[in-house]
Amino acid sequence: MASIDLNKVLDKAWAEKSLPEILDAPVSALKGVSDRDGELLKEAFGVASVADLAELKYARWAQALSALAAAAR
Repeated sequence: MASIDLNKVLDKAWAEKSLPEILDAPVSALKGVSDRDGELLKEAFGVASVADLAELKYARWAQALSALAAAAR
């Protein structure tokens, strides 16, 4: 089973929330993502929540390309 230290990836206010609450949270709940970053993601890609960001096809494509490059090393 995979795990993640939520304190390392989420702002303090979100670290104790349930997974459904985190997925519904604005992307600014992620550590290092500002409210303005969230506004820009919404304007550019329609991303309003952490779940939206996870499902963003461009992010998935970039992850797949990165995994392919790592496997080719």
